Amino acid sequence: MSNETAIVLDDLFFANGVALSKDEDYLVVCETWKFRCVKHWLKGINKGKTDIFIENLPGGPDNINLAPDGSFWIALVQITSERLGFVHTSKVCKHLLASFPRLLNLINSSTKSALVVNVGTDGKIIKKFDDNEGKVISFVTSAVEFEDHLYLGSLHSDFVGKLPLQSAN
Repeated sequence: MSNETAIVLDDLFFANGVALSKDEDYLVVCETWKFRCVKHWLKGINKGKTDIFIENLPGGPDNINLAPDGSFWIALVQITSERLGFVHTSKVCKHLLASFPRLLNLINSSTKSALVVNVGTDGKIIKKFDDNEGKVISFVTSAVEFEDHLYLGSLHSDFVGKLPLQSAN
């Protein structure tokens, strides 16, 4: 070990979460302002290469955690304002938001809802859980799976949410 820090990946748009794959051959990094996650290869023939893991998410990825089965749980900050919901249907709008993150301040209701997705190693959404009105929990920033439950963290709650995955299917 050299005890030195090195830059592995740069030019990201608000890198707000990182998870190591089950086989430790790649990292998945969330880019909140681009509504996507990228995959950076650490081993194998693709070592050093970066690919888009999942893009055009229905919210800005806030954090990511590895699930026991090798998939990933991603907490998303949603844009729920009816006036601005079109952002999710337009890559151009997402690019503008990535270029000018202060525009997010215009979205005052983005923290009232909660959305978490489970994404397979192929970058496809497997499961989706949401609380659109934030009645139970809002502004979920983290989701961790443990013993058939999903534990949810939030910046707006003074508790940790616990969702049984068996009954949620």
